[in-house]
Amino acid sequence: MSAGSVDRMQIENLVRQIVRRAVSASAGSSDPSSSAAVAATGAGKKQANPSNLVVSISARHVHLTDEHVEKLFGPGRKLTPGKPLYQDGFYAAEETVMVVGPRRRMLPEVRVLGPTRNFSQVELALTDAISLGIAAPVRHSGHIEGTPGCVLVGPAGAVELQQGVIRAARHVHMSFQEAERLGVKNGEFMSLTIRSPQCTLTFADLLVRADATSKLEVHIDTDEGNACNLDAATEIIIAPQGKPCQCQGH
Repeated sequence: MSAGSVDRMQIENLVRQIVRRAVSASAGSSDPSSSAAVAATGAGKKQANPSNLVVSISARHVHLTDEHVEKLFGPGRKLTPGKPLYQDGFYAAEETVMVVGPRRRMLPEVRVLGPTRNFSQVELALTDAISLGIAAPVRHSGHIEGTPGCVLVGPAGAVELQQGVIRAARHVHMSFQEAERLGVKNGEFMSLTIRSPQCTLTFADLLVRADATSKLEVHIDTDEGNACNLDAATEIIIAPQGKPCQCQGH
């Protein structure tokens, strides 16, 4: 995205729009953060089983650096923790930003997730990317080299990202202990089968992200969750790719 895609006047107008919404909300209108936070942190189905398998839909969201938090929300500002995520230490912040793509296309309120990172990153589903007019590639989180950028607008200012807009590749978090039980290692791939009425699907190339502390949780995006009708799922199975199933949920 070039610097000329969104001019200065347009950015200032977008900032004013967000400020007006924030003032209206504080004056007594309903706070949109609760539903948006849910959408950004695993709305839809969270399917648990005796093996502690959880499948979450991860809707569009933004990760920010400390520097960008201050540029978007004001000097000295920190993210305000809101709804806790399933993984310990992570949360949906109270803050949202506007994501602006080429040709003045925008998503008005996209949830910020915390804690902050060393780089800013925007994670979208395919339909979000199409809506913005951004050709976002499928990437694993953190692999943002050569990806498109966008403009982020907050109540205190705007940030132009030169890169960082991705469609997050589906993945599964787990501890090293769970990985050993399931017969996989960090960086390997699994398959995910979700059985639901008339919408049973198997997703390949589910990246294993194992560490010492993570809980067993699959992340798929909004489009994938809708495609398999996750809310109506009757059985969920993950397995090392190309091997017999090792873990399932009902």
